[in-house]
Amino acid sequence: MPMVQYGSLLHPTLATPHPKDPMPHPLHPNFTVVDHPLIAHKLSHMRDINTSSSKFRQLLHEISLLLGYEVLRDLPTELRAVQTPLAETQAPFLVGKKLVMVPLLRAGLGLLDGLLELVPSARVGHIGLYRDPATLGAVEYYLKMPEDISERLAVICDPLLATGNSAIAAVSRLKELGAPAIKLVCLLAAPEGIRALADTHPDVQIFAAALDARIDEHGYILPGLGDAGDRMFGTK
Repeated sequence: MPMVQYGSLLHPTLATPHPKDPMPHPLHPNFTVVDHPLIAHKLSHMRDINTSSSKFRQLLHEISLLLGYEVLRDLPTELRAVQTPLAETQAPFLVGKKLVMVPLLRAGLGLLDGLLELVPSARVGHIGLYRDPATLGAVEYYLKMPEDISERLAVICDPLLATGNSAIAAVSRLKELGAPAIKLVCLLAAPEGIRALADTHPDVQIFAAALDARIDEHGYILPGLGDAGDRMFGTK
């Protein structure tokens, strides 16, 4: 087993990935389903039509914490000297510019708070998009980003990746503003949305709690969970 030196102490480290660590999905190498029983259980409750808006928001917050662990798995770190109560050691700390979380209004706000709990120092940008009911295309109505977005990893938050139109529009906008790296985190993804986003922006990593079967003629994910914004805020 490999050994890593901590100060003057040697400590064994597990170098082999856990068998349940997320792996790229066969649908696309940049798509990952975060397969975990806690996520699956909470998501099942969110799908239930009888789940209240307050419970829906609570579950979304809890899942965002679990998803964030995987989305942020590869953040860069550096070793620094730390004095523990017993010994000095070299411990990893996050290095470089932090993140910018970018929720797509309005439903993306449901994923934001959990991610900010994990990384409180992250900046937050907002993109307001609505879906044209006739064309299903994304229409931008609001945009506000940190000035130094060109130095930050951008994490787009949107519960549903359905047609992919909103995600494509958001990624394109962030690239126009100079974002050097972009990830997307969502609850549910449909194959159509994954293919559309991957074809347009093959460099973007996509993380989802589940892959559903397809979208219907109105662009909704099946079986899905309905309109995430309406479920969160009790609107129709």
